[in-house]
Amino acid sequence: MTIHEIQAYLKEFFDSVELVGSGEGEISAPAKIESAGAGEVSFIANEKYLRFLDQTRGGVADFAEGRSFLKVADPYTAFVFVLKKFSLPRTIAAPGIAPTAVIGEGAVMGEGVTVGQYAVVGDRCRIGAGSIIGPHAVIMHDVEIGEGCTIFPHVVCYDGTRIGRRVVIHAGSVIGADGFGFAPQADGSYVKIPQMGIVEIGDDAEIGANATIDRATMGSTVIGKGVKVDNLVQVAHNCRIGEHTVIAAQAGISGSVIMGRQCMIGGQAGFAGHLELADRTSVAAQAGVSKSFLEPGTALRGYPAQPMRDQLRHEAMLRHLGSMKDRLDELEQRLLKQPHGA
Repeated sequence: MTIHEIQAYLKEFFDSVELVGSGEGEISAPAKIESAGAGEVSFIANEKYLRFLDQTRGGVADFAEGRSFLKVADPYTAFVFVLKKFSLPRTIAAPGIAPTAVIGEGAVMGEGVTVGQYAVVGDRCRIGAGSIIGPHAVIMHDVEIGEGCTIFPHVVCYDGTRIGRRVVIHAGSVIGADGFGFAPQADGSYVKIPQMGIVEIGDDAEIGANATIDRATMGSTVIGKGVKVDNLVQVAHNCRIGEHTVIAAQAGISGSVIMGRQCMIGGQAGFAGHLELADRTSVAAQAGVSKSFLEPGTALRGYPAQPMRDQLRHEAMLRHLGSMKDRLDELEQRLLKQPHGA
């Protein structure tokens, strides 16, 4: 693409895309600002990367003397659209139904559905038009998958799962396994609680590799519209994750947690069961959330998790515990040396 073509393309998404420089030359590929070469496009959305401008030879870069660059309100998102323009579609499976695929009785396949080698689609499933089921994926009975979904290899969707449109589920994820429900007995043993519910995943959600989302004991475990779940995340039974929430890798969410819309959950964060988070709550990496927080927009940090301002203050106090102890010891010694009655 020429720089002028990129400018015209970005104008589909931004009110203003200002070209600075001649705009001459062609762009062959996107690249990182640290290593962009001639004919490659990069971006700067953070001032700390300005130092790489002397190194890059890219064709479109911010503040580069003698080069062309495009000024937009949101460079990061603009570059995402450029990446989409240059990216090639992944080949997950050959179009159509592979000869080794197993399709159950009463399964309904929309127009243009692809089912890869050795994949299994159970009885009475409904697969929406244009969806792709990767090799060795297992779609158990009575599963509904909407239009335009991508199910990567070795995904397992247990019976009854409901998946919306344009959902992406990456390799190795398990959707709808039994929730961790066991009733303790007087003799110390446990009786398994039947897990009779399902999992529902909303439109445009994306589930990372080797994530696990458990079915509800009764009713539904719900992953809302536009939710993004990273690799190796556990979502337990009866959780409800609000629309456009993002959850980073290795987070663990216990049963019946309710998260609001647009929450941001850091990596390795942990949640006790049966709590609630308001809309736009952010949870720092490795935080341990042990109670509900119902004020929208709260930032949480630490273990146990607290509002960030409180946690930072407590952390600062802990850093001074050593010197505080030394002062107390000194005061104690001085008091001991005082004559009685002084």
